[in-house]
Amino acid sequence: MLGSLQPRRSCGFLPLEHYAAIGEGRSVALVGADGSIDWWCAPDMDSPPLFNRLHDAKGGCFSLTPVVPFSIERRYREGSNVLETTFITDTGQARVTESINSGAGGRLPWCELARRVEGVSGEVEFAIVIQPICAQGKVRRADHPNASIRYIGDLTTTFCHPDDVLIVKDDDHKTVARYRTTTGSSTCIAYLVADKAPLAIPDLSEIDSRIDFSDDEWRRWSEQLSYDGPFKSDFVRCALSLKFLLYAKTGAIAAAATAGLPERIGGDKNYDYRYAWIRDAAYTIKAFLRAGALAEAIGAFGWLIRTIDEDGPTPSVVYTLDGREVPDERVIDVPGYKGSTPVRTGNRAKTQVQLSCYGDLLETAFLFAEMGHVLDPPTARLMERLADQVVDRWREKDSGLWELEDKQHYTFSKIGCWLALVRASHLARHGHIEGGTDRWEEESRKIRDWIDAHCWSEEKKSYTFYAGTEKLDAALLLTTRFGFEHDGRLKTTRDAIERELAIGPLVYRYSGAADEEGAFVACCCWLVEAHAFLGDVDRAEEMLKALLEPLGNNFGILCEQIDPESGAGLGNLPQGLSHLTLLHAIFSLQENR
Repeated sequence: MLGSLQPRRSCGFLPLEHYAAIGEGRSVALVGADGSIDWWCAPDMDSPPLFNRLHDAKGGCFSLTPVVPFSIERRYREGSNVLETTFITDTGQARVTESINSGAGGRLPWCELARRVEGVSGEVEFAIVIQPICAQGKVRRADHPNASIRYIGDLTTTFCHPDDVLIVKDDDHKTVARYRTTTGSSTCIAYLVADKAPLAIPDLSEIDSRIDFSDDEWRRWSEQLSYDGPFKSDFVRCALSLKFLLYAKTGAIAAAATAGLPERIGGDKNYDYRYAWIRDAAYTIKAFLRAGALAEAIGAFGWLIRTIDEDGPTPSVVYTLDGREVPDERVIDVPGYKGSTPVRTGNRAKTQVQLSCYGDLLETAFLFAEMGHVLDPPTARLMERLADQVVDRWREKDSGLWELEDKQHYTFSKIGCWLALVRASHLARHGHIEGGTDRWEEESRKIRDWIDAHCWSEEKKSYTFYAGTEKLDAALLLTTRFGFEHDGRLKTTRDAIERELAIGPLVYRYSGAADEEGAFVACCCWLVEAHAFLGDVDRAEEMLKALLEPLGNNFGILCEQIDPESGAGLGNLPQGLSHLTLLHAIFSLQENR
């Protein structure tokens, strides 16, 4: 719950932490605290946006906003991703319940963005604006016997509404309407989208009923989560948010639902995250496995294995949500969030080498087998092949976890290679895969010795960002989970990172990052884990409580980063890495008590 909030746009933009999300496993819409849906890519998460007000204050939106000053109270329904917002004005109160609906057979053949508007008390007059953009292609409006249709490229769209919604304007590019609630009134409006298929025009009562059906489906899913420990309500909300990013059509896991949002206001690090990174997908699969969401974990793991296996001899860093090569990066001609340009689509990381991905994949297979599940023969063969590749490749420089242009011998990448061979050896010894166990174990020892010899700072008593530097990398906090600790080195590394990269519970990614971006949510969670796994669970719990304060600004939808000075959200959202690392941080308290 946001409590009583009076949404204010600055230069036409809402704070990123004032967005909630709704979705159905195919697309995700961001709903501003003022009732404006400012981002929706339909029919799919990686489609061009229909609403893009996040990039352009005068851009596309579907707004449902009182015509007079108001405050709001807002929440997700318990155990659900159905959103409820109560608008409070001097003349009355009205509640808006929002969902991208699913049906009895799962995902509907069309996209159905539904908004139920109920009068709680008095009267509230709403202005309704629907203004899709033409990123999908030319926009053309047409009147049909059953509906007013707007064609946008190959998409067929319509605004469904009852007769008591007054249409003020309806042309090719914009619909403007008014609606007034009274005590006890209830109506439903919806925006429907079909892609290269006939568009159904359901009765509004059917659309309205599917809001509650979707709510039941979300609750059914969250009730099956197996976690029962500290911070359970935060855990469930985080898992529900992470579920938005599981692309139901294939099983891919998107890194985030948006593109081009800045890591620093006015900065140029504005990237497209609507793709599936091996790293993020593997971490998410582990989170789903540990949470008891077995169907999601199996589906995502199967997609990941098939995609990598079919791709070629070595895995790519990132794939599209249907398993293809990510398009080249290009710049979109829009003003950008609060003037932050360039706004990019595609992603140049596709050409990089990130050796830590090997550890992510083998660690996922290891956890899958340790939890009593069975690796199929193609997966086993792929794990064997990847382990052999690590033996041949670990001495290479790469771009590291943070996808930097500066190729180095990044310490975290080497530890990822070490982890891959340790897990491969374990899987082979226990009969899950075949292969050169002795060779893998011997090479893992060589990697560990190399790291200790080349990536350790005696002055700082810390592992460093990469060989030959005194800079630090907060990603090394994650290695406490891997069991890399020996001779107290990870404990002193944790202390050095906390000393140099942390501001309270907030942590920057690496030395110098504070000049370029905000604190990185995932690193904040890894610091919690590092305290838990290195024997100070009470400290970890204190840090998690402190971290949940700034994260709680958006009641469960996490950005990539936080500005430590203002508490404002930065980067794309909902950000998968932020959500999954928060889940693992909560797990770490339970695991180490």
